[in-house]
Amino acid sequence: MKKIIFIFLLLSFPVCSLLAQDKPIQGIVFDMESKQRLTRVYIFNTRTGEGFYNTTKGEFKTNAREGDVLVAALQGYGVDTVSIRTVSTVLFYLKRNSIQLQEVVVRDSLGTPEERLQTTKEEYNAAYIKGAVGNLLTTGGSNGGGGAGLSINALYSLLSREGRNARQLQKIIERDYRDAMIEYRFTRTLINRVIGISGSKLLDFKQQYKPGYYFIIQANDYELIEYIKKSYASYLDNPAAYRLQPLNGN
Repeated sequence: MKKIIFIFLLLSFPVCSLLAQDKPIQGIVFDMESKQRLTRVYIFNTRTGEGFYNTTKGEFKTNAREGDVLVAALQGYGVDTVSIRTVSTVLFYLKRNSIQLQEVVVRDSLGTPEERLQTTKEEYNAAYIKGAVGNLLTTGGSNGGGGAGLSINALYSLLSREGRNARQLQKIIERDYRDAMIEYRFTRTLINRVIGISGSKLLDFKQQYKPGYYFIIQANDYELIEYIKKSYASYLDNPAAYRLQPLNGN
């Protein structure tokens, strides 16, 4: 009986090791609504801690093994994940942050930007742990004799590729949160209520005079309303002062 079990384990070993091997994976990232390809999307492997950007055609290639989880992150979009299975091609469909929905009665059910940031941190806890630098100096010494020394864990996180890639993902999530916070307060409903514009004119004004993150978190409602009024006066003087030029190419 022992001999049969040994033979079975011997035969199954190559199969197990084969399943654990990396294989080439290719993929494309799309906008969920328009189905247009998205570029400069950061792809992050939660197992290896490696990250990279996709191409100007929205495509990417990497090596991964079955069970790996790939994360796609792009400023202005919700973070999405794909688990690698037997297929060698994966597709990401990123959903643009729909802050407009928060202007109706269901605002609380969607959560504030702070609540959604906390949820994202919990979902990608591994990336935050790998990217945390902490305090490079330790006190007490390795033998308890006092003095200061270098924290090996903090130093590894600072210099390792895993740590750098994890911090890159954190930066994208943080930028996404800041944009969400601005949109959460600088809404189309508020602008329409304050200065009475709508449609394409409202969108053009909103894009050109989008306030900064630090102003948004410090300003009260009165200050925000005054900002909208003063900005609209400037907009009337020169409607194209801060208008972005259309992008050429991909």
